[in-house]
This record gives sequence, structure tokens and C-alpha cells, in this order.
Amino acid sequence: MRNKTLRDTIHGDIELSKAEVEVVDTAPFQRMRGIKQLGTSSLVFPSATHTRFEHSLGTCWLAKKMLGALRIQSGRRELLENEEPAICMAALLHDITHIPFGHTFEDERRVFSRHDESPDRLNYFLSPPIGTLLEAAGLKDSVIAILSNDQSPDPTRKLMREVIAGTVCADLLDYLKRDAYFCGLRQDYDERIYRYLTICNGEIVFDLQQSGRFRPDALTELVHLLRLRYTLTERVYYHHGKVVSGAMISKALEITLNSGRIRQEELFDLRDDSFLYLLGERSKDDPDAMMLVNDLNAHRFYRCVYMLRPGGMGGAGVGPGVEADLEKRFHINEDNERRKLEEEIANELGVSHGEVLVYCPSAKMSLKEARVKVKVDSGSPVSLSDLRYPEVEVLLEKHRALWRFSVYLRRGREDMLQRAGRLCEELIGQRNMVSESGR
Repeated sequence: MRNKTLRDTIHGDIELSKAEVEVVDTAPFQRMRGIKQLGTSSLVFPSATHTRFEHSLGTCWLAKKMLGALRIQSGRRELLENEEPAICMAALLHDITHIPFGHTFEDERRVFSRHDESPDRLNYFLSPPIGTLLEAAGLKDSVIAILSNDQSPDPTRKLMREVIAGTVCADLLDYLKRDAYFCGLRQDYDERIYRYLTICNGEIVFDLQQSGRFRPDALTELVHLLRLRYTLTERVYYHHGKVVSGAMISKALEITLNSGRIRQEELFDLRDDSFLYLLGERSKDDPDAMMLVNDLNAHRFYRCVYMLRPGGMGGAGVGPGVEADLEKRFHINEDNERRKLEEEIANELGVSHGEVLVYCPSAKMSLKEARVKVKVDSGSPVSLSDLRYPEVEVLLEKHRALWRFSVYLRRGREDMLQRAGRLCEELIGQRNMVSESGR
């Protein structure tokens, strides 16, 4: 079998090797055709139905582009030449461990551990048939080491992982373009970004110089990348409709997990639609879970009755200490604090436990891309954020200000909105920042 050329909506023609094509043609990889890249975002952005399948193909292709650019800019034609098959295969498989609505369940409400932090899940998906193909190609050990975030001191191994999962990497460069396009945002980054890639002190950096002189236009292009990342976070990833719909589907799953009606392992081989069908079937004997499923299917999103935001650019808000405490209690969810608060609010209001949702993302709302290493003079590379460039500082503060702690109540309980807000103030001890019009 020769290399195969595929036509991609975002990148045009992309080329896969024989070994990559064989992996793509397996059932576990094809399963990703049915897993949306952005979870419940398609309930808000109707065209955001792109999947982890095409994103994985795009990430593999951009890993190849990055390697080509690094060789040209560093003047080292042999750079990672022997390691390229493993790097590109790992890029192709970097999302293979995703389950339906993965980020929703793993990062937002923390029902499960992250897909890339579970050795058991990685071993499951890299068993036959994919594992057999990787072994035949002599790539299995290297691919597992890259995808398992192996903390090897080997500088080559570190460099291999940076191509796929660094601060600015093939994964990011694909989903920024892909997510913006399918969500209808008229934003993009310029391909010249690849011209700035080089290797310095054994790590990938962006060289913002030409002939030893600092180039402001190169810095502007890199900052534009951060601006695009922020815009997607603000308008898509933390859109209120996506947040509440994700919390609804997560709570329905939590209820069925706690009752033993669904096991985590059952999700490994499912796509979005088959998971939703299973969730609906297993929820039939539980009124709360069934209510959440039916409301989600009918697009009846719960209403926000209580909200806290950080102080600073967003105006008056809570301090870092309060954010950290809320994260510990309701995101990390120590001692099931989230469920306890939901049940206490529901009991006080006289509604069922499924009608109240608590949402608390991680308080560490850092724009990690600002930590990318840049070279601006003859000295050692520094983090972009260390330059104290005004626009980067503003983006970092705006990104942190996107954090919200929210409590939601089921639609149809409009007569309880004010009472629920006051009750949350009493239980949480912080003034409600939802305006009357905001409810």
C-alpha cells in the first residue's frame, strides 16, 4: 500500500503513510467519526459537528508540517528523522482514548479522570487491532511513551512529546483552525507561524528574530494565536449554553453511575449517539436522570440562579482564596460536596434533586499558550508571558476572568428563581452576582 492523500476541509490535501492508513482503517479509530470534537457545543453552534476523527487526521498532518519547519529553521535536516514515524503515529492516536463527551465528563464536572491520565484506558485502546499494527511497525513502545506523558529525562523523548502536546503544538494548531471554522467564527492564524519554529537548548521555541534583530511582526503573529485561543474559550468553550448542557448530561450520567445502571467501561466503545441512547435506556427507571435526558433532548436548558466571578477585569468579584476553596469543594469535589450542596438546595426548595445543578470549573484559568518559549535576543529563550507585553497581559487577565461558579435550576421553576438565589447566598456565603435580568 502506498501513501494515501485525503482532502481535509481545513488543511486541504493531507498525506498519510501506509502504517497510518492501516490504523485509521481499524474499528476503534473509525469510532471517533461519531465523537464530536466540542461535546454539547453543537446544541449552541449547529455546525459544530466536526469530530475527533478529522481532528486526529489534522493533528497528524500538522505534526509533519512542524517537523519539516523545525528542520528548515534549525538547519538540521536529520532532526527527529528516525523518530518521525512514532511522533506522527502518536499525533494520529492522541485522542484515541476519548469517550463520548469526554472533556465534559473529565474536565468540566470531573465525573472521570482525564483521558490522557489513565494508563488502563490507553492500554485498552492500544490493544489489538491497533496494538498489533503498532508492534508490526515497531512503534508501539515509543507511541505509548509519548501518549502516557512519560517523564523520561531523555531530551529526544521530551522533544517528541512537545510536537504533539507542548504549549503550542500540532494538537492546538489544528483545533484552533477547525473549531473556529465549524463554529462560524471568521478568525484564523497565518501559516507564517511555522517559519518561527526552531530548536534551542533541546526544546521547541519560536524565534522572533531575523538576522539577529527582533521582529515585532513575528511577536504580533504569535500574540494573534493567543487572541484566537482566548476568543474560542470565551465564545465557545465557556459559552453559557454549552456549560449548562454539559452539566445536565454529566449529572444524568452521574446518577446512572451511582445507581450502578452504567459502568464507565461501557462507554469505551461508544459514539455520541449510542451513548445518548444507552443513557436514555438506563435512565427509564430513575425520574431525575430521565428528566435531565428529556430536557436536554428538548433543548430546555436550566436557568442560572446564582453566580460568582473573579474580581479584576470582570468587575467586582471574589478573591483567589474563595475561588480555590470553591474549586476544592465543588470541582475536585472532595467528600461529594457538589452533590451535597445540590441536594440541600433541592430539599430547601422542595424540588427533586435532579432539578439543581452546581457548576464549578477549575480555578486555574491560565492561558497556557502564553508560556510558550520565545527567543528575542542572543540570550536564552524566555516564556512569552515573561516579556510583560501589554496585550499578552490583558489576554491573561481576560482569560482568568472567564471563570464562573454557577448554580442552575430547572426551567418551569421561575417562581423560585429569587428564592433560590438568596438560598445560595446563605449556603455559600457570597453575594449573588446574577442580576435580575440575568436570570
